[in-house]
Amino acid sequence: MNPDDIKKYKDNPRTAYLAESFMRLEKQEGETKEMAGTDPEMQKLAEEELADIALQKETLMKEMREIEKQEEKEEEFPNEIILEVRAGAGGDEAALFAKELADMYRAYAKFQGWGVSVIDESTTSIGGYKEASFEIHGLDVYKKLRYETGVHRVQRVPATEKMGRVHTSTASVAILPLRKRTTIEIKPTDIEIETSRSGGAGGQNVNKVETAVRIIHKATGIDVRSTSQRNQLKNREMAMSLLIAKLQMKKDEEEAAKYAGERKAQIGTADRSEKIRTYNILQDRITDHRIKESWHNIEKIFLGYLDPIIDALANATEFTSDEAE
Repeated sequence: MNPDDIKKYKDNPRTAYLAESFMRLEKQEGETKEMAGTDPEMQKLAEEELADIALQKETLMKEMREIEKQEEKEEEFPNEIILEVRAGAGGDEAALFAKELADMYRAYAKFQGWGVSVIDESTTSIGGYKEASFEIHGLDVYKKLRYETGVHRVQRVPATEKMGRVHTSTASVAILPLRKRTTIEIKPTDIEIETSRSGGAGGQNVNKVETAVRIIHKATGIDVRSTSQRNQLKNREMAMSLLIAKLQMKKDEEEAAKYAGERKAQIGTADRSEKIRTYNILQDRITDHRIKESWHNIEKIFLGYLDPIIDALANATEFTSDEAE
């Protein structure tokens, strides 16, 4: 085996034990060859032993390559993401829609057997989300949800609307993959860290200890928050993971823009004109404008039954950026 390859496998925690076994076999192989060279009577026995060693080495090499291949797949489609939702145009109605979207994805995650944990929630007085972020981990989570990024639009008559007029509101969704390998490097001088008392549920100490963490990246102005953990260190770690994910996404988009022309920012301005999907409540219809396909039974879909939409997006051969009428 190439020395660089064995070092690569030895340095990888998931293949280190296999690489150690491979190296022991190589040493044993060398000793057996040396013994056979000095004792002709041992030649046949040595040949049998060398054949057995070669078979064991081949098996180990196959296992290490399979693990490496799996890691490459996980790097392309990580099994851990951060989901962000943010109210856009439409005031309280937009915040309520953002909450409905978040609940829909959390229900879908439950059906998939994924784990969900809250990173930060900013709510309105009537229970909507100004913005919220969640960590979701599980098999194929990024592969399935990667096309949910964009501006979602809802058309309905709000409960507070006395004249029965249809209102249009928007909410933004961002899917941020948490990759194990990243080129992002953050120095202490690049960021500002603020701490505060958590405002959410958490027991008697929630308003006495400064556990909530906010990190601001000076160069880009990106700021992230984590408030859900019980101690400041864990919130700091989660906020840093979120910041790295956002900076990596920003870098990836800038790189892609060099070859694919101008691209909209992932969140954008949450304006009505930057939509990927419309939820028309009165007509009981959801339309994804990129693939020009519609589905009915909105109530069931809001309960987390997203598979028809997820599957259609995964099977689509191409997306269009044309806006719906």
